[in-house]
Amino acid sequence: MTEVVDEQRAVRHARYAVAAVFAVHGAVTGTFATRVPWVQDHASLSAGQLGFALAFTAFGASCAMPLAGGITHRFGSRTSLRALLAMWTVSLVLPALAPNLLTLCLAMFVYGASAGMADVAMNALGVEVEHRLGKSIMSGLHGMWSAGALVGSAAGTLAAHLGSDARVHFALAAAVLTVLGLVVCRWVPDLRAAEEDEAPPRFALPPRSALLIGAVGFCAVFAEGASLDWSAVYLRDRLESSAGLAAACTTGFMLTMAVARIAGDAVVNRFGSVGTVRAGGVLAAFGGLLIVLAGHPAVAMTGFALMGLGIAVVVPLCFAAAGHSGPNPSQAIAGVATITYTSGLVAPSLIGGVAQATDLTVSFVVVTVLVCGLAAFAGVLRSGERNRPELSRPAAAVPDRHS
Repeated sequence: MTEVVDEQRAVRHARYAVAAVFAVHGAVTGTFATRVPWVQDHASLSAGQLGFALAFTAFGASCAMPLAGGITHRFGSRTSLRALLAMWTVSLVLPALAPNLLTLCLAMFVYGASAGMADVAMNALGVEVEHRLGKSIMSGLHGMWSAGALVGSAAGTLAAHLGSDARVHFALAAAVLTVLGLVVCRWVPDLRAAEEDEAPPRFALPPRSALLIGAVGFCAVFAEGASLDWSAVYLRDRLESSAGLAAACTTGFMLTMAVARIAGDAVVNRFGSVGTVRAGGVLAAFGGLLIVLAGHPAVAMTGFALMGLGIAVVVPLCFAAAGHSGPNPSQAIAGVATITYTSGLVAPSLIGGVAQATDLTVSFVVVTVLVCGLAAFAGVLRSGERNRPELSRPAAAVPDRHS
């Protein structure tokens, strides 16, 4: 009995540590997102050039993500996550140092590569802890990511309002977040592969079970990336808002995502993955209409907030569904992650390209059409939902598959 209690306590501690890692990871994204207009002005870029540069974030992530499995296999989950998370937090300083398009593209590639590897490592740990707890926690973990992004964006909003130099802002944020990341990684599970286990392949095609699930995640990540990277620019350029108000729009978007994800597990347990995603798709589409038709900053900010609320739980539910959709959860999760990051690769360049050819309003018409796909294709999550871990399963009953 004592062993069971100790095991349950250890799993709870692991859950809190992984949640803190998600928060640190999100804080980096939130910090950067609110200063995108500053980075654009500093590098003297047009909307199309900015979109091209931002595409290198997801390009770098897509190239580097397959490396994360091999790193974790060789060095263990704790050491790997500590190094990858520190690489991600330190890389925050690079975009603000770029004086032109070429250097910004290089900076965003490194920034994205480090983000992607840390993302894979922490999501793999999240899925493992979920298995050990025997209940759904992925939405809550991603909620902590959004909470961290919210804190980072709130600080960025203040920095933008004060007109601070983003080079100084990013350097201070990177220092604080690097220290926090190193500290919280001390308590994440230290999972190691058995000696007889083969190292995972560097590149593997996603299994069939992940393709349709990944397509749903593609739509959500496209909308998320477009809103994160372009909401501040949208308010500033189309609605002539101040830098502080434009940054506050990004903060509001992240706030609704954070709230929805933190409450998401309870909602999913009551209404199911399919019903939750369908309702979210309808809500996100309505938010998109408000953005497109907005004639006042308050209307656009409301639209971005509803967009965040509607798409918030989609990605964590896609990861969870992939993990329970077939005999090889790790490969399925990696496949969904690759597809969703491909969406992140397409979104910035497409939004910027459409804006260059027409304007940002047309770009967000594209986003609105895509989020309608969430309601239309939510049913593909049903196979993963049937295999979700039972809420009543005790933590000690779940074997450690890494021992």
